[in-house]
Amino acid sequence: MFEAVEDLIGEHAALEKRLADPAVHADQREAKRLNKRYAELTPIIDTYRDWKQTGDDIETAQELAQDDPDFADEVKELELRRAELTDRLRLLLVPRDPSDDKDVILEVKAGEGGEESALFAGDLLRMYLRYAERIGWKTEIIDANESDLGGYKDVQVAVKAKGTIEPGQGVWARLKYEGGVHRVQRVPATESQGRIHTSAAGVLVTPEAEEVEVEIGPNDLRIDVYRSSGPGGQSVNTTDSAVRITHLPTGIVVSCQNEKSQLQNKEQALRILRSRLLAAAQEEAEREASDARRSQVRTVDRSERIRTYNFPENRISDHRVGFKAYNLDQVLDGELAPVIQACVDADAAAKLAAAQ
Repeated sequence: MFEAVEDLIGEHAALEKRLADPAVHADQREAKRLNKRYAELTPIIDTYRDWKQTGDDIETAQELAQDDPDFADEVKELELRRAELTDRLRLLLVPRDPSDDKDVILEVKAGEGGEESALFAGDLLRMYLRYAERIGWKTEIIDANESDLGGYKDVQVAVKAKGTIEPGQGVWARLKYEGGVHRVQRVPATESQGRIHTSAAGVLVTPEAEEVEVEIGPNDLRIDVYRSSGPGGQSVNTTDSAVRITHLPTGIVVSCQNEKSQLQNKEQALRILRSRLLAAAQEEAEREASDARRSQVRTVDRSERIRTYNFPENRISDHRVGFKAYNLDQVLDGELAPVIQACVDADAAAKLAAAQ
C-alpha cells in the first residue's frame, strides 16, 4: 500500500537539497515554484513516515502482548491511530486542484427581488469581507453599483492571501464553493405588512489571472532585413540595418529601423514582440476566466440555489452537502468557516471515493 509515496520521498529529498543551494534563490520564480512543490509534498511524507512507524509499533506491541496482556490495549490504540493515518494519507494523495493557491475575483449580483435582493447582496458582501478579515486575507473593492437603499446591484471584490500559503488554504481553495445562487427568506425592510419574502443573489468566483510569461522558440520566427527608409545620416538608410520579425504561430509582425545596427534593431523588435505576445496571452487567460465566470452565470440564471439563509429561524442551509446550522447571525458576521469546511470535506470525500 502507498508504494507511490517512495517516489515522492526521492523528489522531496531532491527539492530539499536544491532549496538549500543559495544559487537557486537567485531566480525568485524558480525558487517559488520549488518551495510550493516542497510544501505540497511535506505533509504527505510526514504522514507516510508516521504511518510506517505506527505499523512497526503495532508489530512490536503484538509481540509483547503475547507475554504481557497489558500491551493488548496499546495494540488497539495503535491500530486506531494507523487507520486514521491511512485515511489521511489517502486523502493527501488525491490530486489537488492546480488553482487552489490562487487569489480570486468574487462578484455578488442582486437577482430577482428588487431592493430586497440588492440589500441581501450587501449582506453577502459584508459576510465575505469579514470572513476574509478573520482569515487574514486582503480585500479590494474593484467596482460597485449601489442601490438606492444602500445595497448592491453588482459588486466585485478582489480577495488576496498574505504571506506563505499552506496547501489547501489558498483563497480559491476555500471560496470556490461559494459560486451559485444564494436564497434569503426574511421580512424585507421594504415590507410594511410583516410578510416573509424570498429573494436571491448570485455569487460568482473565478481565480484571478496571473501574468503569463512568453517563451519564443527559435523556429517560431522569420527574420527579414532590409534597408531603412526615411532621413539619412550615419548610414541608417544606406545599409540593411532594418529588421522585420514575423511570429509564425500568431502572424504578429514587428518592424524596427530606428537603431544604427541590425543587431540593435533586432533586439528592439524582439522586445516589442515579447510585449505583444504577453498581452495576447493575458487576453487569452482572461477569456478563459470569463468562460468560467459565464458558466457560473448560467447556473445563477437557472436559479439552482446552493444555500438558503432563513432569518426567522436564524438558520443557514447548504443544499449541496446537507449542512445546516442555527447561527445565521454569526455566519453573516464572518463565521463562515464551518460552512465552507463542510463543502471542502464533501468534495474531498467524493474525490477519495472516485480514486479508489
